[in-house]
Amino acid sequence: MTKTLYERLGGEGAIAAVVDEFYDRVMADEQVAGYFDDVDMQKQRAHQAQFISSVTGGPVEYSGGEMETVHADMGITPSEFRAIATHLDDALAEFDAGEDDREAVLEEIASYQGAIVTAAD
Repeated sequence: MTKTLYERLGGEGAIAAVVDEFYDRVMADEQVAGYFDDVDMQKQRAHQAQFISSVTGGPVEYSGGEMETVHADMGITPSEFRAIATHLDDALAEFDAGEDDREAVLEEIASYQGAIVTAAD
């Protein structure tokens, strides 16, 4: 039986570790860190782990807000979206996710770009 992307990434614990590394990188990046100034980061990390688990085929259903609604007033630009995606890719690489699996995760995330990006560069 073929493993899901969620399973290949190592499941819940591994995804939570990747998300922690991801947000450590995001918060160190002046270009995008400001979006999280007034955010409960513990809750944000949990939502992100849930989201990534859901889109990678895990036994989790994402219960966060609709992407368009949540990001509507944030003014995220394409370059900021790319910066966030790069941090996710780097965090996945830090935990030895294979290139094909990293690309698959980024493709899933990219499918939400239209709902998240609301401003021009």
